[in-house]
Amino acid sequence: MARCSAVSWIQLICFSSVLCKGFLSLGHVPMLLWSTHRSFQDLATTLHEGHVISEQELHALLKQALASPDPRNVALFLQDALSVDDFTHYASSSGNETPFRNVQELLRTSSSSLVLPAVDCQAVSHLSGYLQEMLNWALVNVDGKETSQLMVNGSKPNVFVIKLPLTSRTNDLSTRKELLENDKIIGEYTKSLQQQGIESVAIYTARRPSKVPVGPDVEWQSRRHLMSVEKQEANLYAPINITNGTGPNATCILFYATDLNFTADGTVMNLTHRTFESHEVDTSSSTCSGTNATLSLKYTNPVKGIESLEISFLMTNKKYVGSAREWFTLDFVHIQQDNKETAIFTAPSISGPAEYSFHCQLVGTSDHYGATLTPSNAAAKEWQVVISEFQIQAFSVEGHKFSYASDCTTFFTPGIWMGLVSSLVLLLILTFGIHMIVNLTTNNRFDDPKDQPLSVPQGE
Repeated sequence: MARCSAVSWIQLICFSSVLCKGFLSLGHVPMLLWSTHRSFQDLATTLHEGHVISEQELHALLKQALASPDPRNVALFLQDALSVDDFTHYASSSGNETPFRNVQELLRTSSSSLVLPAVDCQAVSHLSGYLQEMLNWALVNVDGKETSQLMVNGSKPNVFVIKLPLTSRTNDLSTRKELLENDKIIGEYTKSLQQQGIESVAIYTARRPSKVPVGPDVEWQSRRHLMSVEKQEANLYAPINITNGTGPNATCILFYATDLNFTADGTVMNLTHRTFESHEVDTSSSTCSGTNATLSLKYTNPVKGIESLEISFLMTNKKYVGSAREWFTLDFVHIQQDNKETAIFTAPSISGPAEYSFHCQLVGTSDHYGATLTPSNAAAKEWQVVISEFQIQAFSVEGHKFSYASDCTTFFTPGIWMGLVSSLVLLLILTFGIHMIVNLTTNNRFDDPKDQPLSVPQGE
């Protein structure tokens, strides 16, 4: 009896250990590798999507990649948390202030590179020790903030473990800045090795997976909705606020966007940071009244080669007898660069009730956006405009906050039309089938095998 009890306990312990191992293996992180040598050239074909690289598989892969005598240095950039969602969520913006810009450039320009979307966290936790043991090289731990002062001896092989600064992930904006700083550290250190002519392999990964928050505005961004004032609290930063006088209702124009991009003659100007974060924008020329409003955004030296840039949104408010209410429209968008001709755009689809604000996920010069800016003169055709999460209100502003928003997405989207047409076709087929069944008739006479065969005259 005691023997059976002991066997049962052993079986239970073994089962629990297997179960715990299965749970622990659920954590995985991405791993990006690039080299100045052709170390990873033929390794991508051995991998397949959806597979989590185990510790043994990672060791075998690195052993194959580092089998050649060159390169003689390994740089392991270790972050506290990282996931594939970080790349899709934070690397969507354009311009120089984009997280992972240096990493993407290094992957593209290196002699060979490899991307492992899912590596077991257990493998990453022992990676530095394994590299030192396998290569028998000196292990050098480096604080990420001290990489600029690090002197590399190219004659000796080393394994550098660069511990990148922690990402607090308190909000979307701070996380973006922290990832941007880590990306700069990776870029500066790797490029310094390249300038010294030192062959190296770089590995970028993290100790544990990160969790990217997905707000309701991301989950439901394709649906038509009226944005309440509570949604403004989740914005990355405060909107542009134009006041007229003093008092609680002094605000007359509100403007917000998550991405403000203008392109002319191949020059890309991302004005988001200047407009909403550092406030390097002059709005003193903005005007507002009960019937007309102009939002003027003036920038000095927005990019190299451009001394001044002014973007103006001209809006009017009129009462329409047919609807018995007031409606506002964005009539024109003007772009004035230096002393060149003013580019003029019309925005026929941007309008709404005067007591509402207007919101659109994408506004720009492309016909595929929710609201299109149409060029009105030759100068406007040279510009490309992309504004993400565009929201503006120039009339009936109360309490320094946006009112409910009239969205640019129509009630009958292409998906809804497809569903309605498909349902109609299926309904017609069902109706036809029921009609055929109802009109089926049976014979009035039947052939009896025991009787004489039934004779049907030709006339019947």
